[in-house]
Amino acid sequence: MSNQNTAPGGFLGTVERVGNKLPDPAMLFVGLLVVVWVLSWLLSYVSFDVIDPRSGNKLMIENLLAGAAMTEWMSVMVTNFSHFHPVGVVLVAMLGIGVAEHTGFINSGLRALLNVTSDRWLTPMVIAVGIVSHTAADAGYVLVIPLGGVIFYAAGRHPLAGIAAAFAGVSGGFSASFIPSSIDPLLQGLTQAGAQILDPSVVLNPLNNYFFTTSSSLLIIGLGWYITDKIIEPRLKNTEVDGDAEDMPEMHDLNPQESKGLAWAGIAMLAGIVVLIATAYPAGSAWRDSTGEIASFQAPLMRSIVSLIFFLFLIPGVVYGYVAGTVKGSKDIIVGMTKSMHSMAYYLVIMFFIAQFVYAFGQSNLGVLLALQGAAALQALAMPAAFTIIGIVILTAFVNIFVGSASGKWGLLAPIFVPMLMSLGISPDLTQAAYRVGDSSTNIITPLMPYFPLVVVYCQRYVKNTGIGTLTAMMLPFSMSFLVLWTIFLLVYFALGLPLGIQSSYTYP
Repeated sequence: MSNQNTAPGGFLGTVERVGNKLPDPAMLFVGLLVVVWVLSWLLSYVSFDVIDPRSGNKLMIENLLAGAAMTEWMSVMVTNFSHFHPVGVVLVAMLGIGVAEHTGFINSGLRALLNVTSDRWLTPMVIAVGIVSHTAADAGYVLVIPLGGVIFYAAGRHPLAGIAAAFAGVSGGFSASFIPSSIDPLLQGLTQAGAQILDPSVVLNPLNNYFFTTSSSLLIIGLGWYITDKIIEPRLKNTEVDGDAEDMPEMHDLNPQESKGLAWAGIAMLAGIVVLIATAYPAGSAWRDSTGEIASFQAPLMRSIVSLIFFLFLIPGVVYGYVAGTVKGSKDIIVGMTKSMHSMAYYLVIMFFIAQFVYAFGQSNLGVLLALQGAAALQALAMPAAFTIIGIVILTAFVNIFVGSASGKWGLLAPIFVPMLMSLGISPDLTQAAYRVGDSSTNIITPLMPYFPLVVVYCQRYVKNTGIGTLTAMMLPFSMSFLVLWTIFLLVYFALGLPLGIQSSYTYP
């Protein structure tokens, strides 16, 4: 069998070849950890005329090679890993999904879905589902992206194209959701806090960008559809699918037992959703926060999304297995969970080193310095409003490559960007919208994003030689198109004076 995995020519081929020559992702983060250590040591002797907005004190780079810093790191190495958010999110969700996959529930559900979805609409459907998945926190990374590959493969299309489309929707379209999610009040709260540094009377609506993000979803779905079908899939036509046959989804029609199992599993899933809605609807529901809000970041419902995903797939998966005859006893359920954990072994190794890098990068203050110096340079340029907005988008996109968390990054940048642009007459609502465009666009091309290695693992299920370069080259057309055209879309939106969201404005005061 000839090797079809050699990267093609052109710019994307170069990106793939160079990227795949990088060390294994785990070793890449080991190298980056060493770089952070060395930089922190060298820059700890440099005095920077920068004030840390978090403390109000002069920013200092912490020397991580100092004895006290090294012993502190050794003492927290285990908790850095065990408390690293993506680890728990992925593993708990995968336990339930693993059962649903092992019993055949997911496979049968997808084949049933293909019967009612034409090939023409498959790509936009996957991207739209990826965008909607933001309402379930990080569920898209552990659910929608792998299913994108399964759906495309089952439809006779290249599975990596399905993964790319889903990844573009989940991560590239992170701020293009037409359904409100917990990220809206979270970002609004940080924006409002930043605005109140300059004006304590400023109060923002949690949905202050809702109309813009809803309109943006149409742009992202359309762009993602075109790029997937016209650029990515043709480029993948010579890439051989050489994954393990036993892991590949079956493509035969549903037999009577599978149809019956799917029907009962659907009833079980629907019953669970009805119970959830019925218990969450009352004003005094335990799913709500102390103020009665159900969509706030503190509401138990929002904090239980991953647990709900676990049960939402576990229960229908078990029901399907018993009705369809793929499960004979409880041992089969545990086998499904165990099998899903086996597939996560490589991911866990990578996550250990990523957790140590994230800890070191945060402790050193190098990320803070990078953001503050960039913002200061932007302020010094004193550009017109439109150019300032472009600058905010580009700077955010650049910082996003190094600092992945949307809330963590905005918590750092909002106290700088928001009052800075208010002093230039630009509203906090518009500044937040610009931030969201930049933050979403480069999520899909940075290996430093915690879920990036997980997507590589998904791709390796189908194409064993997939590496960092393969995924980066595959997602680069999405990223650059989103960055350029979404920024233009924001500027046109701004020029037309269309409402950004509820109780929002473009200018301050």
